[in-house]
Amino acid sequence: MGTLNPCVKRGFITVASLIAIVSSLLLAITLFSHGYFHEDEEIEKVLPGIQVMYATSIITILLVTTGLYGVCKRKKWMLICYIVGMTLSFLLLSVLNIQGVAVRPQIAEEMKEQYLGLMPLTNASKTVINGVNEIQTELQCCGLDQGYQDWGYNISESCLCVEDAVNPCVAAPRNSSLFENTKTEDPIMIYKEPCVTYLAAHAIFAVDVLLGVILCMLLLWLSSVVLCVIILCQMNRKDDTPAVVYSPEAKAGNYSVLSDDAELT
Repeated sequence: MGTLNPCVKRGFITVASLIAIVSSLLLAITLFSHGYFHEDEEIEKVLPGIQVMYATSIITILLVTTGLYGVCKRKKWMLICYIVGMTLSFLLLSVLNIQGVAVRPQIAEEMKEQYLGLMPLTNASKTVINGVNEIQTELQCCGLDQGYQDWGYNISESCLCVEDAVNPCVAAPRNSSLFENTKTEDPIMIYKEPCVTYLAAHAIFAVDVLLGVILCMLLLWLSSVVLCVIILCQMNRKDDTPAVVYSPEAKAGNYSVLSDDAELT
């Protein structure tokens, strides 16, 4: 069995350790997500995705453990199992990444349709109103589709611009409910843009971050497989041992035999 290059071995251990850390974080996020959606009515919709995350993270941790043990103990069959398993995992992540890129535009459209289905806000339930108010406060926007016009006469106070507002503001109409209890002639500034635009942008950003994370994972997976293949090739390589050749012409060294003192007397 051949000797391993120390740099290649250390590189594999480093990459495999990073994969183990990423898989552990993925498992922790999966556990948190499962607990968060456990009592949600729509748990059945996200449950298949959670199960895939469970399987991916646990199997990857087991494969990494097998690969690290195989390198340290020089077990070829463990390294072969690692290469096969990580290659299949690499192909699965590649398919998920391609699908994510394909459905990226659809996610924004589906989100827009979901929130526009809550219209009109003037007849919405209290639960919907509270949810929209939270969105308006967090994203600094007003309304869902047509801005403050979605509220009709009763413009929500969550549309009011704060002093350090980042998004553009506009003067509220004088015939709105915001001027009922005030006598000031100064304009009341409210957010100009509707919230659906910002919600779609946030969804696209989240998808882009997820795709970037998957791409980084693909690079780690591929690097570990390549290093493991190199290690396996080095283990299969036989070390060159110099052959011992006997020559009858070899001369004895120059030395003399010392006689005992008894023979000299």
